[in-house]
Amino acid sequence: MINMKQIIIFSLLFNSLSSFTQKFSLDDFYSENTELSRKVDSIFKSLNDTTRIGQMIVPAIGRLGKKREHVYNLANKGWIGGILLLNGTMDEFINDVRVFDSISHNNNHLPLMFSADAEPTLVNRKILGSKKVPYTNTIEEFDSVAIVTNIISDDLIKIGINQNYAPVIDASPNKVVSNRSFGLNMDTVIRFSQSFITTTQSRNIVATAKHFPGHGYVNGDTHKQLIFIDGEMKEVENYIPLISDGLISIMVAHLAVKNNSNYNTNGLPATCSKRIVSDLLKDSLGFEGLIVTDALNMGAVANIENNGLMAALAGCDQLLMPIDEQKVLFSILNETTLNDMFKEQIYNSVKKIIRIKICIGKNFN
Repeated sequence: MINMKQIIIFSLLFNSLSSFTQKFSLDDFYSENTELSRKVDSIFKSLNDTTRIGQMIVPAIGRLGKKREHVYNLANKGWIGGILLLNGTMDEFINDVRVFDSISHNNNHLPLMFSADAEPTLVNRKILGSKKVPYTNTIEEFDSVAIVTNIISDDLIKIGINQNYAPVIDASPNKVVSNRSFGLNMDTVIRFSQSFITTTQSRNIVATAKHFPGHGYVNGDTHKQLIFIDGEMKEVENYIPLISDGLISIMVAHLAVKNNSNYNTNGLPATCSKRIVSDLLKDSLGFEGLIVTDALNMGAVANIENNGLMAALAGCDQLLMPIDEQKVLFSILNETTLNDMFKEQIYNSVKKIIRIKICIGKNFN
C-alpha cells in the first residue's frame, strides 16, 4: 500500500521530470517563459560565433536550388540554419529531411529548419505529389481557408517542413502576385490571411506573411530587376492586425522606395535598408518575430555587393538563398568583430531562430 511519504516523493520526481522534458509550441514564442529563455541561452552558449551566424543562412535545394552535395558540405560544417525545399517531389524532400537531420545529429550541430513556398497557388508545382488545392485567388469562402491550409499543412508535416513562406498578403493588381493573393479587397485579404496564419501556426508550422512592405501596387518583377514603390506604401497597414494576432515571420521584398520622406531607401531594395527593416518593421510596427529576406539571388538584389551582409545590417534574421553562403557568413563574422552593436543584433537574431526551433519541437543533441 502506498503511503503519503511515497506519494510526495513520486510527485516531486514527476514534477522534476515534467520540467526537464517540458515541451513548447509556437504559442510560447512570444511568451515571457523563463524556462524557454533559459534553454535558448544554454543552446546559444554552446555555439561559437561562426556556427551562430550560420543559423541565419538558408540555402535552397531542388530544381532551382543548389546541388545537394554543396549543401551537404555546408551542413557538415554547421554553416547553415535551415534549407528551403524548392521544386521537387514529396518523396525526394522526405528523404532530404531525413539525410540532413542525420548530418546535423552526427556532427553535433543544431537541427535545421526546413521551409517551402507552400502557398495554395504554388504548392502543387513546388512540391510534386502534394494534395491538390485551389489557387489562392479562387478561394472565396472564409471557412475554406482553414480547410485548404490544413491540407497543405498535412503534407508539410509529412515531409518535415517547419516554415511555410505563405501567405501572400499583397493586393492582386501586380501580375507577379495576382493569382497568389486573396484578392483586391484588403479586408478580405487580411481576414483570409489571418485564418491561414492561425491555422498554420496551430499545426506548429511557422507562417510567413509576404512581401513586405507591399508588392501589390508596383509595376515589374523583382525576380528580374529592382522595382520601386513610388511615394506612399499603401500595403504596410495590412501587416498591423497580423502582427497583433501573433504572426511569427515576415518576408521582406527586394522593393526600393522613393519619394517617401520617411522611408526612402536611396536606391537599395528594402531587404538591404535599415529604414524599412529596423525603423519601420521592427520599431514602428513593433514586430518582434523572424524577418526573412526574399531570395538573395534574385535580379533586384543579386548585383548588390555584399547583399547578405547588408541585409543583416538592415536587421534581417534569415538570409534566404545567398549566392555564396561562405562569403556571406564570414563577411558578417568580420563585421561583428568591428561593430559591437551589430554583434549584439546578430546574437538577438540567432537567439530568435533558436527559440523558434525549440518551439516547433526540434530535437537538440
